[in-house]
Amino acid sequence: MDSSALFHILVENNIAFDFAIVNYNFREQSKDEIAYAKDLAKNFEKALYIGEVSMEKFSENGAREIRYKFFENVINAHFYNNLITAHQLNDKMEWFFMQFAKGAGLLELTGMTEFENREKYRLLRPLIDISKNEILEYLTKKKIKYFIDASNFDEKYRRNYFRHNFSNRFLDEFENGIKNSFRYLEDDQALILKGGINIEREKELFYFQSLGNDRVNLFYIDKILKRVGYVLSAKQRDGILKDREVVVGGEWVIAIMDKEIYISPYKYTTMPKTFKEKCRLAKIPRLIRPYLFDIKSKICIY
Repeated sequence: MDSSALFHILVENNIAFDFAIVNYNFREQSKDEIAYAKDLAKNFEKALYIGEVSMEKFSENGAREIRYKFFENVINAHFYNNLITAHQLNDKMEWFFMQFAKGAGLLELTGMTEFENREKYRLLRPLIDISKNEILEYLTKKKIKYFIDASNFDEKYRRNYFRHNFSNRFLDEFENGIKNSFRYLEDDQALILKGGINIEREKELFYFQSLGNDRVNLFYIDKILKRVGYVLSAKQRDGILKDREVVVGGEWVIAIMDKEIYISPYKYTTMPKTFKEKCRLAKIPRLIRPYLFDIKSKICIY
């Protein structure tokens, strides 16, 4: 529904784009959705990229990871600069409630924004302040075909539980106030983070001075990982703050020290004793050292 609206809004505004769809082969209806996407591509002369995936057991996190990996592969292969998604106000409200329910502050509650810079592209959410009801009115008025995913009604998925029991009802009654509140929250966030921080980078090593607040440090860790295409789960966030030096997803090392925060790819490398001793004296985290050795980093010279 949201993607159909986004497609036609972009067309109406003469914005050049191509589009992509992931078929998880988990619903019978997905065949019809793929056929419709092919018709749109032909009628509007757009390139269409289809990701075919077979998931034995569907999960929201797994699907999201597959989806963004596919999008990023398309972006890299065909040199696109922007990824435009159809997230809208109801999605933002769901995110807010989900974060609020598990314990979150301002930085987490306002995580779904209109613009987000990632490593090799910019993520845009142009519908983020438009409600699902407004989108439905647009589709009905324009007589645009759309699909409703039946799995959106299954409350075994956490997002659906919040959608049907809280966020949709709340938005239906207080939409204008909610829109204003999100604007105020995002303005407050911008003031808190004004000026940002100085993030040093050497190849895929990132490091910055600790801001003395775990939640703010984690906010920047999350932003850096998103830029390179990795999204932290809530469990991983908790683990980072608890253990201080961890490997997430078997891919990235995060180390929170007293004065510095380090992020690097996870490597296992045999290192000479002299190098390890220099790292120890420089107070370089143990799990970060193999990547420094691998890239002959200027931080810890051989």
